[in-house]
Amino acid sequence: MHPDPQSPAQRIVADLRDDIAAGRLPAGAKLPSVRDLAERYDVSRSTASKALILLRNEGLVVTRHGSGAYVREAYPIRRLGPDRYARHRWEQTGVEAFATGVPGSDSTRQQGHQTQDVSLVTADEPVAAALGVEVGSPVYERARVMTRDGIPTHTMTSYYLPAHVEGTPLVDPSPGIAGPGGGFRVLADRGLPPHEITEDIQARMPTAEETLLLDLPSGEPVVEVRRVTRTAGGQVVEYARGVHAASRFVWSYTYAIPD
Repeated sequence: MHPDPQSPAQRIVADLRDDIAAGRLPAGAKLPSVRDLAERYDVSRSTASKALILLRNEGLVVTRHGSGAYVREAYPIRRLGPDRYARHRWEQTGVEAFATGVPGSDSTRQQGHQTQDVSLVTADEPVAAALGVEVGSPVYERARVMTRDGIPTHTMTSYYLPAHVEGTPLVDPSPGIAGPGGGFRVLADRGLPPHEITEDIQARMPTAEETLLLDLPSGEPVVEVRRVTRTAGGQVVEYARGVHAASRFVWSYTYAIPD
C-alpha cells in the first residue's frame, strides 16, 4: 500500500467536501466544530481549524463569528441574456431591467437594492470614451451594491450625462431603484428610450476593495460586465460597470442562429 499523500487537514477537507457534494451536509447545515473534528480525526485543533479555513477558501462554507462554520447556500441568480432588458418588462410591468433576470426563482428570497452613492464626478478615460465626452467632463455616477437575502451579489455603477438625468430619480441618492421600471424607464420618460445595448463580459480576480464589499471567499473571481446603452438614433445614454461574484450567477443565453 502506498502512504496517503494527503496531509491531515486535507483528509478532513476531502471527507467534508464529499459529504457536501453528496448532500449529507446540505446547504445551511452546520459543520462539526473544531473540537469535534480534532477528536474525530485525532488531530490538533489548529489542524482542524486549518481544514475549515481551506473549505472556506474553496467557497464551500461560510463562517459566522461565535457560531461556527456552515455549508454555503448555493442559489445562483440566472441572468437571461438579452431577455432581461426586454422593453415590455420595464415599460409595462415596472420591473427594473437587471431584476428581470431571475424569473422562476424562489419567491421567498428577498432581492434588495442599496444605493451606495450618487455624485457628480469627472469622467475618466473609459467613461469619457463610452459617453463620447472629453476626459474630465462632469458626469453623474450612480454606484450601488445589490443584495439577495442580505448577501451582496454584485455592484453596479452607472454613468450619465448631466443634461440627460438632471432633476430625475437617477440622481436621487435614496436607497432603492429609480422608480417603477428603474433607470431605463426614467430615460424613456426623458425622451431617450434605450434601444441598443453593447455588453463586454470579462472574468478577473477581484480587487481588495471588491473582495471586502462582496464578502468573497479567498480565490473567488468576479465577472465584470461593461454595458453601453444607446437610443435608436445612436445616442449613448448610459455607461455601466457591474462587478459580480462569480459563484452567485449563471449566465443564460437563448438566441436564433444567424444565417
